[in-house]
Amino acid sequence: MDMRTVAIVGNGPRDLIPDLAAFNESVDVWIGADRGALTLAETAIRLDYAVGDFDSMTAGEKEIVQGKANVFRMYPSEKDQTDLEIALEQAYELAPKTIYIFGVTGGRLDHELINVQLLHRIMDQGIQGVIIDRQNRLELVEPGRYEVRHDNQYPTISFVPFTSCVEGLTLEGFYYPLTDASVAWGSTLCISNKLISNYGTFSYHKGILLIIKNNDQ
Repeated sequence: MDMRTVAIVGNGPRDLIPDLAAFNESVDVWIGADRGALTLAETAIRLDYAVGDFDSMTAGEKEIVQGKANVFRMYPSEKDQTDLEIALEQAYELAPKTIYIFGVTGGRLDHELINVQLLHRIMDQGIQGVIIDRQNRLELVEPGRYEVRHDNQYPTISFVPFTSCVEGLTLEGFYYPLTDASVAWGSTLCISNKLISNYGTFSYHKGILLIIKNNDQ
């Protein structure tokens, strides 16, 4: 099977999770991490894997997950990995091209920050990782040239250095264009940009960029 996309649903606040049904046709496998498995179990979306320690659930909720999951794997509460890391390890075994991650923003800031950093570990696997919530869509990119299409759901685009400096950043087709710029940590130069039409490009030659697409809703 040509595994293209795996989706993981984490334990974050449900009100920040977008309508998962909108992604169902493009996702080959759904993985629920801890309480994220319950989120999937209580929707019409299939629950292919449920993994984690499930210490955030009642006995009844755990029974619901076990009844819906095609594969249920429970781990000890005392462990070196977070439930999301366990879910990612399961995703890596499936060798996808892309991993969508839902339910990992909001709540505790330490968890949210480390979840964004996990995008780098996904990149190291040769996989595109994308964190998605109702207001934001985040992904890391390496040096190169990229096309950007207007997205009605996430029309605003920010370019945030993930390394100490990004060099040679050029933005074409944007309201605020840029040519061969160096952007360092803490710079607000590339925050809240927008395309001036349905299409644009960005390119750079050194560093790692965090691309954040969002809306103001």
